[in-house]
Amino acid sequence: MSKVLEIKEITKNYEDINVLDGVSLSVEYGEVVVIVGPSGCGKSTLLRCLNALEKIDDGEILLDGELINPGNNNLSRVRQKIGMVFQSYELFPHKTVLQNLTLAPLHVKKADKRETEKEALMLLERVGLLSKKDSYPRQLSGGQKQRVAIIRALMMHPEVLLLDEITAALDPEMVREVLDVVLSLAKEGRTMLIVTHELSFARAVADRMIFIDGGRIVEEAPPSDFFEKPKSDRLRKFLDSFSYEKE
Repeated sequence: MSKVLEIKEITKNYEDINVLDGVSLSVEYGEVVVIVGPSGCGKSTLLRCLNALEKIDDGEILLDGELINPGNNNLSRVRQKIGMVFQSYELFPHKTVLQNLTLAPLHVKKADKRETEKEALMLLERVGLLSKKDSYPRQLSGGQKQRVAIIRALMMHPEVLLLDEITAALDPEMVREVLDVVLSLAKEGRTMLIVTHELSFARAVADRMIFIDGGRIVEEAPPSDFFEKPKSDRLRKFLDSFSYEKE
């Protein structure tokens, strides 16, 4: 397998706070990497830096060997290869579900309208939301909005999908329907970086687990070793603070 994403010694500061402190990480095509850690550890900031929503202060981020940098002329093209799904959905409230899904492919990629709508309807059917194609976001539940947000990211055919705490704003009964979609994407071989606090889900979906604390990667391992044989006291204490289902 070859690397799709390379993160080299990146740092990010907010005034006098060192949010990311020399983080290095590489991701292979088809790999699912799940990032966990305490609140404020830098995990969501890391995802935002990967999509150039935050500018790094030092280091390099490369996608397919190309530098991701807010100042680069290629940023728009490179960004199209990275899909991101946020905790807050970020759907356009004045547009229908179908319009939300087709907007970026039609206007950014200049895709064919008929083919784009056909793909959107197929994906909606796959996640059980075909009947909601003409609904507006306000008419959807939180779980339905998040499934639409995931499909919207997929409509751009990204090489890497970034998922940032996508179940954090959902009621418990809605979490499962969203996680099932992500599990199906993992089985397809999608390349994903996922920030989550759902540890049982993380264990089920991840090829590799990353634990971040204080802006640094403290530990990384396959899920079995990560959960059963943590090497650091810090990770052991973190896992002890959760109750998670063992497979």
